[in-house]
Amino acid sequence: MPFVVYSVLRLALFAVCLGLLWWAGLRSWLVAIVAAFLAWALSYVLLNGPRDAAARQLAERAERRRQAGDRAVLGKRAQEDADLEDAADEAARGLEGQPHAEQHAERELEEPGAGEHGDQRAPAGAEQHGDRQHDRGREQHEHDQRPD
Repeated sequence: MPFVVYSVLRLALFAVCLGLLWWAGLRSWLVAIVAAFLAWALSYVLLNGPRDAAARQLAERAERRRQAGDRAVLGKRAQEDADLEDAADEAARGLEGQPHAEQHAERELEEPGAGEHGDQRAPAGAEQHGDRQHDRGREQHEHDQRPD
């Protein structure tokens, strides 16, 4: 409720500023901008108490949500849907509970790269051009290893 009170007081302050500026003869589209800046400055000075109460309310609400955990924030049905989506996503990626980065790193360790065999040097610029250069070096090595 303090947040609603603070919001209503700020809107009322804006309306008063807008009305006073209109009454003073400022009738262009700039009246809304000037009234907004004026209301902002006045609310900063005049509405300390309601602003602090609203901030405390929001902080307490965030703390309650954090303590309750994610399951309390989402409804039961929404949590079931989220779990289903997570399971489907993991199955589609073939992760089976293993993070993507770890699986990629394991795959790279299993594959021999350019320069891992004693008879071949890494191609120049392989580190700069990424995987395509790495693959070309491996294909060249396989070609060189074939008997003629």
